[in-house]
Amino acid sequence: MSSLRIESRAALSLVQRNLNLVKRYFGWEAVFLFYNVINTLTIGLIASLTPPAERAGIVLYLVIGALLWNFLSILFQEVSNSIQWERWEGTIEYSMMAPIHRLTYLGGVCLWGSLYGLLRTAVVLLAVIFFFHLSLAGADLPGALLIILASILPFIGLGLMGAVLPLMSAERGAQATQVIQGVILLVSGVYYPVSALPQPLRAMGILSPATYTLQATRAAMLHGASVASLLPTAGGLVLAGLITIPIGLLIFSWGERYAMRAGKLKRNG
Repeated sequence: MSSLRIESRAALSLVQRNLNLVKRYFGWEAVFLFYNVINTLTIGLIASLTPPAERAGIVLYLVIGALLWNFLSILFQEVSNSIQWERWEGTIEYSMMAPIHRLTYLGGVCLWGSLYGLLRTAVVLLAVIFFFHLSLAGADLPGALLIILASILPFIGLGLMGAVLPLMSAERGAQATQVIQGVILLVSGVYYPVSALPQPLRAMGILSPATYTLQATRAAMLHGASVASLLPTAGGLVLAGLITIPIGLLIFSWGERYAMRAGKLKRNG
């Protein structure tokens, strides 16, 4: 069996393992999904405060923000907290010592995060369409999908950078990743235009890939922006991913070597 085939099967086995964990904690998964649906519907209902003539557009504006943030935050969490979850499950020593390339392990985690995030977001989207009776007749769905797929790459890169924090500190690492996620939520214009932010935060929003994901997806969904007009933004997101992923891998590699020297790659308890 070729080494490429072995590494590919190993990456898919990580997806299978995480799927088994979802089945194991299915009750909690159902609760979290229910909360995501209710949270998105609640955000959409904020539009009831606006005049009826503008309500449908504002509902869609807010719902797009909630749905995209749901997807991007799941992807970021799955990647950045993978090490912490290995500790919780007591499998970190086995995973770090497995005879596979570290890129294979991280690739399997990223693949799972992408598939899991897309599935959860699709379920929430169906619930939102049913609840608000939304019409997507004027939306360019292929353009929106193009942007969402392109945004996976830079968020994987950010997740890899965040994944080093649980390596460095078993106690504080996961807390720090939540802080990073909160900052991205604040500056990226999830529920409001980035122009509403104070100037220092607006500058941070310019650096966030989520800002461009949200702007381009809203252009496709609200104004029917075509795939051709969205290609520059999609290309920019892919380029950001090609920059952040190698940086994330490098940072993770440095963090892993430090954790090995410091004896931090161990189970809790």
